[in-house]
Amino acid sequence: MNYKNRDDSKVRAKKHLGQHFLKDLFVAQRIVDGLSGHGDYEQVLEIGPGMGVLTQYLLNKTAFTTHVIEIDVESVAYLQKNYEELAPRIIEGDFLKFNPDEFFSGSFAIIGNFPYNISSQIFFRALQIRDRIPEVVCMLQKEVAQRIASPPGNKDYGILSVLLQAFYDIDYLITVPPGAFNPPPKVQSGVIRLRRNAVTDLDCDEKLFFRVVKTAFNQRRKTLRNALKPIGEFPDHPLLTKRAEQLAVSDFVILTQIAQRLPG
Repeated sequence: MNYKNRDDSKVRAKKHLGQHFLKDLFVAQRIVDGLSGHGDYEQVLEIGPGMGVLTQYLLNKTAFTTHVIEIDVESVAYLQKNYEELAPRIIEGDFLKFNPDEFFSGSFAIIGNFPYNISSQIFFRALQIRDRIPEVVCMLQKEVAQRIASPPGNKDYGILSVLLQAFYDIDYLITVPPGAFNPPPKVQSGVIRLRRNAVTDLDCDEKLFFRVVKTAFNQRRKTLRNALKPIGEFPDHPLLTKRAEQLAVSDFVILTQIAQRLPG
């Protein structure tokens, strides 16, 4: 069935779920084409398919098998009715509580139009299972997309930039205007692609690394010597004279190694 001939009125966009349904089919095709196959995965999980505007193009891709996860029962019912071939692979649930072992035996890519209100949480969950996820293609609020893809030294560079760039190579693909959605959001959207890099071990305590990064950016206008005081008194080091946005991932690894040696 052609997507444009479906009855869109059957699924109402719900504000509490952050739903903005993509209606621009050209954009949908470009998002799906963003999947590069990096990591040689055979399965893809779409987060929040809604009425299936991305799904229809994913199902045309024979290089992998498409699964979807959707928390909205109304959307699940719509997908089951309009995508009968997909029905056995529709997961009704919350990605934030998703256990991949229940559905996948190997690696899988992630794709989706992420709800703005939980996009950061989706990335933190993906980081927890990063060795199962070789590639992510997603659309989210433009400012967040730019932040994630931003290099060190840029004002947009932040916590998510460092944590995700530690394990993924990231490309900003396209900007999408509000008019491409129903209802239109008040901001522009951006599409990014994350491809798993070769880093398997950060050579430091990972939980402490996350804490160092978050603490450093909590007071990003201060030098790191002052910003990192909640963690402890660091010995003299050139990195401590800089601000968080000036440091690469490798610099944060060095600071974490120093933090591991602090008393207490």
